[in-house]
Amino acid sequence: MKKLILYNDDACPMKMACQALEGKWKIPVIYVLSENGTLRYGELRQALGITNVMLSNTLKDLEAEGLILRVSYNEIPPRVDYSLTSMAEDLIPIMKAFARWGTLLMEEQEKRCLIEDEKE
Repeated sequence: MKKLILYNDDACPMKMACQALEGKWKIPVIYVLSENGTLRYGELRQALGITNVMLSNTLKDLEAEGLILRVSYNEIPPRVDYSLTSMAEDLIPIMKAFARWGTLLMEEQEKRCLIEDEKE
């Protein structure tokens, strides 16, 4: 009999991965940092179109999970840089594959729109 894989088991690696990336903004933050490299807080906020509260909370969560590195400089005005850790960089090939899949979805949606337009 085939052993049933249990997602709700704490030993499930997929559950662990999903929990590390759950939330609306974690994947977009990782994506933007993977595409742009090290960014300052304001650059991240601008690239994402996110509120200060949401970005701050997301960055704290990602830092606690070991996915981003926060470097604070003792300068005036204060400067803080954010970059991906090596653990997060392991996600880049997955993110690129996910983006390719997103491109396919966009192409399919465009085809459906063209078909709908022709019907009208």
